[in-house]
Amino acid sequence: MISVGRFLRNATSRDPSRRLRALRLAADWLLPDYRLTWFQYDWWRDDEFNAYLDKFGERDGFNAHRRWMLHQLLKLVRDVPGDTVECGAFLGASSWLMCELGRTHHIFDSFQGLSQPDTIDGDHWQEGVLSATEGAVLANLAPYTPILHKGWIPDRFSDVADRRFVAVHVDVDLYQPTRDSIDFFYTRLNPGGLFVCDDYGFTTCPGATKAIDDFMADKPETIVSMDAGGCFFVKT
Repeated sequence: MISVGRFLRNATSRDPSRRLRALRLAADWLLPDYRLTWFQYDWWRDDEFNAYLDKFGERDGFNAHRRWMLHQLLKLVRDVPGDTVECGAFLGASSWLMCELGRTHHIFDSFQGLSQPDTIDGDHWQEGVLSATEGAVLANLAPYTPILHKGWIPDRFSDVADRRFVAVHVDVDLYQPTRDSIDFFYTRLNPGGLFVCDDYGFTTCPGATKAIDDFMADKPETIVSMDAGGCFFVKT
């Protein structure tokens, strides 16, 4: 049971660490399974990165940690040749970070939201959610000029059958499009290239996690699961 007096003393303190304790007390009452994090990260005060988060309305923190992680992981492939690609762009936040590499960037998206979830995907998602228009994505990514491949995954993958890739980002939430994406791009990812699945490890995306685990079961690369959700591996 939350102590009102203790909560108020901490909440009104000038000490940020005590106010964090108050926030933790409130969180323990409102959502006991939620785990707060520290607030002293340097990158939370990175003006350029915060401007990027603001551009996509993500300073609230739900996606910020994964955005920062992708921003850092892409540093690993600066000297690796190849295009970049995102499967499932939504509003383009991850694609913006990939475009910063300065390569030819491809986006595969239905621009109609998610396809119909299967039983393996659980009951969190519904058909049609997470829809964004082509115009909105292009406007968000300006002045970058990615190549959009509109259609359901994997229907348009043949457009890039002869291309090689340095970084692949998959964010399609469901089993089948995740499996189709890694099936196609794994062999086209250059050695030293980066593969990221944004949905891996979320209880809301069991299908996406299974798709990656199933495909990678007999592959030499090690899947690294990230604390804020998602996973990555570097192609050998």
